Amino acid sequence: MDMMTDLYPSRVAPRPELRARHDPVVYGTAETGPLPSASLSRYERNGYLAFDQLLPESEVRDLRAELDRLWAWAGDAKDETIIREPSSQEVRSVFAIHRGDGLFARLAADRRIVGMAEQILGGPVYIHQSRVNFKKGFTGKEFYWHSDFETWHVEDGMPRMRAFSLSIALTDNLPHNGPLMVIPGSHRRYVACVGTTPEDHYKASLRRQEYGVPDEESLVGLVAEGGLAAPTGKAGAAVLFDCNTMHGSNSNITPLPRSNIFIVYNSVENALVAPFGGHKPRPEFVATRNATPLTAA
Repeated sequence: MDMMTDLYPSRVAPRPELRARHDPVVYGTAETGPLPSASLSRYERNGYLAFDQLLPESEVRDLRAELDRLWAWAGDAKDETIIREPSSQEVRSVFAIHRGDGLFARLAADRRIVGMAEQILGGPVYIHQSRVNFKKGFTGKEFYWHSDFETWHVEDGMPRMRAFSLSIALTDNLPHNGPLMVIPGSHRRYVACVGTTPEDHYKASLRRQEYGVPDEESLVGLVAEGGLAAPTGKAGAAVLFDCNTMHGSNSNITPLPRSNIFIVYNSVENALVAPFGGHKPRPEFVATRNATPLTAA
């Protein structure tokens, strides 16, 4: 089927709809990368994998220091990569952290991670998006339920479901400080949402998303089928989840911060085309259009 064929239309119909997935979940095998067959099967079934300790304490310590420097810089800086909370000027996210040659960039190109990406996605990959999400104690706001692919497809022009996100905890992710939540098995269904996407929607949606948000009836059905999971862990833990896995997180009303790195890997064979929603593409810092294969270090 032509790459330009819209297999996953959304925000075009008056009612939401649950549709079938048309793409594989796993493209490689246990022989093509570091993950064993059992892990690949679990990922294919549930749409995510949790790692109790992806990074050792020494690496986490260095990354935390880099995180603190990023927070200090972003506080008063005026830069398009800095996203602030919807009801305040506190930093919510900083995008494009894989650029340059700093610690975050080296982490994004780390062979331990890129090897998994090439295995799951079936060949060379590039970084579609990267960011740090700061969810500070008391003030860090929620990220409502969503499928990343729905937005990446409609607003960025990602043709197929051949990408995943890796969330790495730089602070402890606890049951009560707003950890990532996922709906197991939801990656096998596609929620076509309603609403007409405004121009430059990203300027508001990165602070609080209003379009591309699944309806409650679809969410009820997905949870009834797959349940809910909230993989938690110490700093250095990680969650790898399919681009279409429904996920979100609650506000953090505890004193304990929850800061995570997110890196999105996309197959070079799934490079972005014109956005399927018909608008101009989102900026490069949100959605990389250069699909040059990543060279792992």
